Amino acid sequence: MSVLLKLLRAHLRPYTSALVLVMVLQLVQTIASLYLPSLNADIIDKGVTTGDTSYIIRIGALMLMVSLGQIVCAVTAVYFGARAAMGFGRDVRASLFTTVQSFSGQDVGRFGAPSLITRTTNDVQQVQMVVMLGLTIMVMAPIMLIGGIIMALRQDVGLSSLLIVIVPVLGVTVGLIISRMVPYFRQMQKRIDRINSVLREQITGIRVIRAFVRERHEEQRFEVANTELYDTSLRVGKLMALMFPVVMLVMNLSSVSVMWFGAQRIDSGEMQIGALTAYLSYIMYILMAVMMSTMIFMMVPRAAVSAERITEVLDTASSVVEPTSPVAIGSVSGRVELDHVEFRYPGAQDPVLSDVTFTAEPGETTAIIGSTGSGKTTLINLVPRLFDATGGAVRIDGVDVRDAAGQDVWAHIGMVPQKPYLFSGTIASNLAYGLEGATEEQMWDALEVAQAADFVRDLAEGLETPVAQGGTNFSGGQRQRLAIARALIRKPKIYLFDDSFSALDYATDAALRRALAPRTRGATTMLVAQRVATIRTAEKIVVLDNGRVVGQGTHDELLETCQTYQEIVFSQLSAEEAA
Repeated sequence: MSVLLKLLRAHLRPYTSALVLVMVLQLVQTIASLYLPSLNADIIDKGVTTGDTSYIIRIGALMLMVSLGQIVCAVTAVYFGARAAMGFGRDVRASLFTTVQSFSGQDVGRFGAPSLITRTTNDVQQVQMVVMLGLTIMVMAPIMLIGGIIMALRQDVGLSSLLIVIVPVLGVTVGLIISRMVPYFRQMQKRIDRINSVLREQITGIRVIRAFVRERHEEQRFEVANTELYDTSLRVGKLMALMFPVVMLVMNLSSVSVMWFGAQRIDSGEMQIGALTAYLSYIMYILMAVMMSTMIFMMVPRAAVSAERITEVLDTASSVVEPTSPVAIGSVSGRVELDHVEFRYPGAQDPVLSDVTFTAEPGETTAIIGSTGSGKTTLINLVPRLFDATGGAVRIDGVDVRDAAGQDVWAHIGMVPQKPYLFSGTIASNLAYGLEGATEEQMWDALEVAQAADFVRDLAEGLETPVAQGGTNFSGGQRQRLAIARALIRKPKIYLFDDSFSALDYATDAALRRALAPRTRGATTMLVAQRVATIRTAEKIVVLDNGRVVGQGTHDELLETCQTYQEIVFSQLSAEEAA
């Protein structure tokens, strides 16, 4: 609960004036509601009983005016309350988005993409709903409860002894039910995460599922996740279903008790009929206030769990921290130096990279090769600070990337990741990610070099061809070439290709490398590849094995001196081809 209050304090502060206005309006409209039964009692006791028609008309007109004022205050309060609640939800989602954008790949992996999506959507919605109902109901409920008790005491003190029994019974009953809900709400949010994770995998991997005829297996996986969520939701639903009958039972028993004991007091002359009518209305107001509070308290436990999950993300400091006094890289030549670099994940016994030292010079291609799991992708990700080295240093033109502003580092890098990702939009909008405001001429030029111009021209809409999320409406090779064009269009000083030619056939691979040579002349090119044919012409080849550099040099030099490189080469090429 404290986490929920902390989240509310932090993000509702900009709406303080709206909150104050809502509270004032709710106070006025609740007082008006409480005033109406007293006026009705006066009409009965002083107008109807005595036959004073003018008194009935006069008090009736006053009741009408009070009712109109109540309606205006209620509508205005709901309007400003809704604006504040929707603004709160917008601000929390924006904070979550900004925080996640600052995360390194390691931080994103800690939470998982499905969980981050759930926290940004479903969890925020749960807290936002409590804010909405809180501003419209929770503010009104305590005012109505306290006011109802005061007004009931004004009507008849003796009959008000019933409240000593009614209110505690209702409060304890509701409290017991709500306490049972809290663990189920926490479990429910985790199971929503799970079902999102299964759905995400199935939608993304639909081709693999069909290729291996695993539809039935995936149906069973989804059925398990779906059933678990159903079971938890059903338990919560049963408790919620129990709540309202219990509340209504208490309310109806209270009404019967008031009528029974009230009739006795009227018979003895201690109470008037109008006062009993008003008293019955106040009892209903009091119990209605408790019931409205019950509605809120049913949602608060789930919102509290959601607030914990939201705050967990917001309070997570990125493992890639911006320097307080960044060093300007200035005019970049593109020289990348790795000096005794080590990288290990938190809690891992062994490092992924250990004592990696080499330099990638401008105007040269530095290739990185090694067996699966040798740390190639991790190494290439250290240059743009997608991860931070846990030992040693990665420098660009002598400046440690950890001492430079992230934007300063990224501005000089064109990267094509291992899994090329295209954003929903068009081919043109995706190329514009590389260079904002790029002209069509620049786009076609980049596509020509990336060997993508031919297939784009063959598309009916050319550059305006729609791109599905992730680029799933293109083949793997087409996505890779579009991602390469996106990196080329910005003409950076450092090119990072992380196994970016793996989906290309040998002819396209060779044509692309020939076209890249003049474009990347003068820039530093770092290339991760599995194919020896892709890297054999590189000026420097770095061989990794279990996170360590076991060889550096040209293709011919490594064939003579590095056993690991020899094994890789001869697993792909014959002795004649390797020579």
